[in-house]
Amino acid sequence: MKKSNLILVSIMAVFFFGMSFFCWFKGVDEYSDSERRVLAKFPKLTEGTVLSGTFMKEFETYTLDQFPFRDEFRSIKAIAQLGLFRQKANNDLYMADGYVAKVEYPLNDYMLENAGKKFQYLYDTYMANTDVKLYFSVVPDKHYFLASDNGYLSMDYEKFFARMQEETDYMQYIDIADVLSIEDYYRTDTHWRQECLLGADGVANKIAEAMGNTLTWEYEQMTASQPFYGVYVGQSALPLEPDTLTYLTNDMLKACTIISYDTGKPVEKEIYELEELDGRDPYEMFLAGSDALLVIDNPNATTDKELVVFRDSFASSLLPLLIESYQKVTVIDIRYISSGMLGDFIKFDNQDVLFIYSTLVLNSSTSFK
Repeated sequence: MKKSNLILVSIMAVFFFGMSFFCWFKGVDEYSDSERRVLAKFPKLTEGTVLSGTFMKEFETYTLDQFPFRDEFRSIKAIAQLGLFRQKANNDLYMADGYVAKVEYPLNDYMLENAGKKFQYLYDTYMANTDVKLYFSVVPDKHYFLASDNGYLSMDYEKFFARMQEETDYMQYIDIADVLSIEDYYRTDTHWRQECLLGADGVANKIAEAMGNTLTWEYEQMTASQPFYGVYVGQSALPLEPDTLTYLTNDMLKACTIISYDTGKPVEKEIYELEELDGRDPYEMFLAGSDALLVIDNPNATTDKELVVFRDSFASSLLPLLIESYQKVTVIDIRYISSGMLGDFIKFDNQDVLFIYSTLVLNSSTSFK
């Protein structure tokens, strides 16, 4: 009995001291590829940070981020919680019907009001007393399709949609929730699949028709050779099979020129930045990813109209399917550019203006600048 206890204590001691030495002497990881975020750095050690408690709080975050084999332990925890202990979610992420989704709850009235005020500011500052035609659409997140059938808490999405329509009653609302289903989204990522947005009953056609356009171009479907591991693969820490990423192209899109002003200086880019398929987030291959300001010129447009789009990342894969109706498309992401600077880049006159945002962004709209 004593011998077995001694062996157990010895094993624990080796593990404890071994992990301790590993923690102190291993290199510092700056970025987590699995979680797609910057990891905490060692906090400043000063009299002020110690007395205020800031040092210990930040040190705890640092040790959690820099813990050895962190991703492996996260996977063990996630599998145990969802499989062994039968919990419904791990860090608000869950599996249902073969899809990973995040619990979006509750509805945040303040965030919707904040989004409404930001859109009102943009209208009052740049578009009032002009001939612009204003349109607004909300992209439902995956939880909208999965929550009720799988027993998860869910915000009142119908109230959400109605509230945003009230906040933007000076725009024409385009309801796209009724033409979407969970099958239109990636299994491992937040976003929808571009190839699922086409068709007579697809999102692209519904938005185009509401804006007085007709989609006529046909597309060639291209499949990326690289497996697509969506953002939820790392966040969930589950051993998930990758998605397949498909994109649609044709001669019209290949002839377009796209200029990015993300750095303040014009940089030419492609509709599909294929090198991003090997990057940290392959979805950013669509329309230059999260760039703050893009201008697209389409020499083969079916009309001479212009379009301005205020958007989040969902629009990146949608807009290539709407471009055919416009000679010029300006794409703005106010999470990355101050709303007060837009007058330096664009003059609003008689363009079509589309605001399209996901429920994920609208319910957390403090990211708007």
